[in-house]
Amino acid sequence: MTRLYTNNYAFIDANNLHLTMINMGWDLDYKRFRVYLNEKYGVTKAYYFIGYLKENEGIYTRFREYGYTVVFKEVLKIKNEETGEITIKGNVDAELVLQAMIDFGNYRQAVIVSSDGDYACLIKYLILKKKLLTVFAPCEAGCSHLLVKASQGNVAYVGNLRRILEYTPIK
Repeated sequence: MTRLYTNNYAFIDANNLHLTMINMGWDLDYKRFRVYLNEKYGVTKAYYFIGYLKENEGIYTRFREYGYTVVFKEVLKIKNEETGEITIKGNVDAELVLQAMIDFGNYRQAVIVSSDGDYACLIKYLILKKKLLTVFAPCEAGCSHLLVKASQGNVAYVGNLRRILEYTPIK
């Protein structure tokens, strides 16, 4: 079988993807998702950008085993003085954009996995250079109109693939 696409890289905003899947009420099977990226889009390298928490080291190991290149961002822990609740911030936008530019000459085209409008400038540049394969947003409802506009409608949605990408525990 000849692949339509080869040597493409995926740049995944982990927090955006994970939180959207939770909001949609289902768990993404990340192992199957990595296979899907390879089979559908010819993704040979899939970067997974995430805030680092020591207690999640086992999860990061699993992602590496699934074939992701895990890239960490130092997180900020912000305490709400009124409630005492701790919020963890690990915004990976800059790291994702920088990595896409560092590797620019190494991939044929990029798959950007996010629904965040902050990536619109990257998307526009990738289109200008004929390096965008697609934006693969978690779901249509939460996808930034800035991202859709920048991608010129070249957006696919993970949420439409629940039947094949939902995690189902082995019983």
